[in-house]
Amino acid sequence: MGCHAVDRKLVGPSFKDVAAKYKGDGAAEARLEKKVRDGGVGVWGAIPMPSHPAMSAADIHSVVGWVLAGAPSK
Repeated sequence: MGCHAVDRKLVGPSFKDVAAKYKGDGAAEARLEKKVRDGGVGVWGAIPMPSHPAMSAADIHSVVGWVLAGAPSK
């Protein structure tokens, strides 16, 4: 939560903006899971997203699913 917020840009885009960008994209879940694990740059600007290699595949899957669902509070 140091780089992203639910509804406003911090260092990176808001989770709601990410959900909107990838809405209807059937390949988004796998692509975003890879990006969380490996990091990346260029999709949202020049600031790189760091990798999270210590995060389990199950946790990454849960977080990405939550983001793509619009980051619901419940």
